Amino acid sequence: MRSPLENRFRTFLSRISVRMLGFNILLIFLPITGFLYLGTYEKQLLASLERAMVNQGRMLSAALSGRGKIEAGEAERILLELKQRHEARLRVLDEEGRLLADSSRLDLSAEPGKNEDLTAISTRPGDESDIQQSWLYRMASFPVRFYRRFLRAPRPPLESGDFYSNKELLLGAEIKEALQGRYGAATRISSGGQRSVNLYSAIPIRNGDRIAGVVLVSQSTYRILRDLYVLRLDIFRIFLFSLAAAVTLSLIVSTTIASPIRKLRDQAREMLDKRGRFKSHFRTYRRRDEIGDLSRALKELTLMLEEHIQFIESFASDVSHEFKNPLTSIRSAAEMMGELGEHEERARFLNMIMGDVARMEHLLAGVREISRIDTRLDEEQSRRLAIKDFMEQVLASLRLRGNNKKVSFRIFAADEALFVYLVPERLTQVLENILDNAVGFSPPGGLVEVSLERIDSEAVITVDDSGPGIREENLGKIFDRFFCYRPESSSKEEHTGLGLAIVKVIVETCGGTVSAANRQEGGTRLEVRLPLSY
Repeated sequence: MRSPLENRFRTFLSRISVRMLGFNILLIFLPITGFLYLGTYEKQLLASLERAMVNQGRMLSAALSGRGKIEAGEAERILLELKQRHEARLRVLDEEGRLLADSSRLDLSAEPGKNEDLTAISTRPGDESDIQQSWLYRMASFPVRFYRRFLRAPRPPLESGDFYSNKELLLGAEIKEALQGRYGAATRISSGGQRSVNLYSAIPIRNGDRIAGVVLVSQSTYRILRDLYVLRLDIFRIFLFSLAAAVTLSLIVSTTIASPIRKLRDQAREMLDKRGRFKSHFRTYRRRDEIGDLSRALKELTLMLEEHIQFIESFASDVSHEFKNPLTSIRSAAEMMGELGEHEERARFLNMIMGDVARMEHLLAGVREISRIDTRLDEEQSRRLAIKDFMEQVLASLRLRGNNKKVSFRIFAADEALFVYLVPERLTQVLENILDNAVGFSPPGGLVEVSLERIDSEAVITVDDSGPGIREENLGKIFDRFFCYRPESSSKEEHTGLGLAIVKVIVETCGGTVSAANRQEGGTRLEVRLPLSY
């Protein structure tokens, strides 16, 4: 069993606004991916920078190779001949590591940014320290700084860029590797307190089998890191914009979707009173989206439900009324029997009681039948049926049973076979009830005409009797439950008033219609329309 806290948490997560916020947060994944890619991008830039440095060093090494002992003047002349076709700082060392030539000392007319001295970077205005001191950068870099300070494993510190400052004998690790005939590389922190680093590459100068000297290539990563700082700030701005957009979209969703749904929920809770009766209806929204459609559908549903409840209450009231008369008669007869002593009188009242009981049983059977049709007709197995065959069977059954009025029947049916999709017992029930109704309204020796034809996509069954017709005020009531109207010559007690109501339920359930009208030549016409089955 879940705890109240867990239930509260699950309820919170199930909120549409929370889930929409989570979905909108996906907007920030792209800038986060950009942040993660910058690390890889920086490594690729540094690798490219190192390759460029090595190529510049090899070019200078090739120019100095095979010349015997390297002279300082010769090295400086070659550096001058390069005419600044290099961006790194180039230094030429002899076989003992002594400095012979330095491009930074020769480059007096170079463009800003070419062959930068390590210490000169720190004096440039508008450097990356200005970026790093901005509140936006500090906020964006806080997780990284926190990770480096408290979570990342300690790493050995880099050497300082001051390692070669103001020295004529350069014997760093990478130079020693080059003096051994191998490529040497080192990474050191830039001088001047900058956070950028310097890359050093040492390439040996060969004179036959002997190492005549070393070309030391160095370059600061300052410009790369400065551009990356700016790029990080731009991505972080995009991140903040995406986050703001996600929150804004979530608020819009909450206002336009979640809030109306909550209002519909509140309306649903307040719709019924404590007794389960409707005290209000859904208020529909004028909006044309799904929320508006939902509100209108809920209102239609509640109206239909209210109508159904009213129908049930009315039906219960009608059943109670129909049972009231025979029960009253039974009680009166039973009371009279107690006061009578003569056998014949007691038998007469007993017959009255038995008749009322039979009437109640007949009424109960009709109520049970129409209730079963209401609730289970859709569950019954329908089949494709030929209407004409069923009409002939029902008419034959009526003729065999006979009738006291000696009513005759005439049938008009098209040669075309018309089929409907219906339960066989229900089609028989429809035909029997409308024909019984016609016989009941017809005078002795009268005629009932039955016709079957196709109109568009419907099979139309028409039953005409030769009776006096139905009063206009009663035409709209004959399909109501328990409404019973018969000519004065008929016995009203023999009818429950459910026959035509059952016809209406069956026909409308299968998508058809039933109607009644008085004919000009006299009598009543009942018309049943059923959708054809092809």
